[in-house]
Amino acid sequence: MSIRRLLALLPFFLLTLLPAGPPATAAAVVAFGTVVPVPVTSTVTTGVTYGITASTAVYADPGAEGIAERLAALLRRSTGYPVPVSAAPGVGGVSLLLSGAPATVGAEGYQLDVTAASIVIRATGLAGLSNGIQTLHQLLPVAVDAATVQPGPWPVPGGHIVDYPRFGYRGAMLDVARHFFPVSAVERYIDQLVLYKINYLHLHLSDDQGWRIAINSWPNLATYGGSTAVGGGAGGYYTQADYQRIVSYAAARFVTVVPEIDMPGHTNAALASYAPLNCDGVAPPLYTGTDVGFSSLCTSKELTYSFIDQVVGELAALTPGPYLHIGGDEAASTAPADYAAFINRAQQIVAAHGKTVVGWHDVTKATPLPSTLAQYWGTTTRDAAVQTAAQNGTKLIMSPANRAYLDMKYNSRTPLGQSWAGYIDVKTAYGWDPGAYLTGVPASAVLGVEAPLWTETITTSADIDYMAFPRLPAIAELGWSPYSTHNWTAFKQRLGAQGPRWHVMGVNYYHSAQISWPGGS
Repeated sequence: MSIRRLLALLPFFLLTLLPAGPPATAAAVVAFGTVVPVPVTSTVTTGVTYGITASTAVYADPGAEGIAERLAALLRRSTGYPVPVSAAPGVGGVSLLLSGAPATVGAEGYQLDVTAASIVIRATGLAGLSNGIQTLHQLLPVAVDAATVQPGPWPVPGGHIVDYPRFGYRGAMLDVARHFFPVSAVERYIDQLVLYKINYLHLHLSDDQGWRIAINSWPNLATYGGSTAVGGGAGGYYTQADYQRIVSYAAARFVTVVPEIDMPGHTNAALASYAPLNCDGVAPPLYTGTDVGFSSLCTSKELTYSFIDQVVGELAALTPGPYLHIGGDEAASTAPADYAAFINRAQQIVAAHGKTVVGWHDVTKATPLPSTLAQYWGTTTRDAAVQTAAQNGTKLIMSPANRAYLDMKYNSRTPLGQSWAGYIDVKTAYGWDPGAYLTGVPASAVLGVEAPLWTETITTSADIDYMAFPRLPAIAELGWSPYSTHNWTAFKQRLGAQGPRWHVMGVNYYHSAQISWPGGS
């Protein structure tokens, strides 16, 4: 194991040496104003708490039983209480109600009221109730995240919250192509995303170094193209059943999976798997390096488009969400005219399978369909092609690499990650406005934000933790909270309060010097 990886994992190893369970102060009342992302409105009721006891139950309106059960399971594990789930209405306890919330909360918002007698979450839909229980989760003592029964007590601070998102798309991307991550690791990441109200998981399923999803009509893609990884590791791939398990796990938590098959570049794994996909009919060797821009599908071959149609068709059938990502970035070995023609045809294939196209913002150099979403990953605040596309109706997902890329190093001493887009500590990740970032692009053109995590240097869940936390919650707040609440001084205090919870959860987070972590947690 390299020295840099040992340094990155040191906090994780130290966690395992600490006494089991949360610190003795974990049962103290959590401050009502420490929720991340910050709610739209939040009013504390001074001196009031609700105490969870052995008699606490969760009451749920019809349809909300699954959400109620996840909350109850969290409470049972750490409190040891029975926490039954039953139909609403109930007396006391925690009630999840699909009525009574103000219409302004929309489909994903909620109203939360904590009194001495009860906790009530109201929403207009199930996604809103799910977001409401994530806020309640953060208001519970950090000991609730322990894996074993803790002594308590279990106070929840009193107050009133009305909350709803700024943007409808709040995403995170996990690159499973450069290094493969098993289903359990992806599910773990989904659980972390949900706590901060992220609602899209973008899976980068193919690249030069690996193809990670089984395609029945082209089996060598996974069995051969997925057999290695950056650095020459063993690789791996998801069976279609594996992928469906991830999709179902995410959907149960109101997270939509966005699969990506990158094209026409970033395709060496596919080209190595099938010689006829190459213009010269010769398959290149598998690739385990980290260079970009050297590979391309043969845009002049009709077989290429049959290949795309079959791959997209199988993936679309497995994906209930509306989006399918076609990549489109760093296609340096494809002539500009060929690139534009290819992207235009690929868009039509995706649309024919009933999916909305997402592409990296390079696709604006072609002719985006009216429904196509462009994901901006540039490092400047001006891009003429993107500006023109936005003015013509193309919606944008904002992922500027020098702000939102979670694989960038925090500073020059960070043992993992890259630095081509610069260093990104928490203040940099938090210090921008997605709705006013690109010159000439109105806020109305921005659908949301996404935090990508590329994995050239990332191989374990502990590595994911280290690069995602504490920056991921910063991006999550930019996506959820109104920009009028944007305040670095207040945010870093709320973010610091998350540290003890991550400690109990076993999250190997980076202890940024920009944040005051309570108790050095």
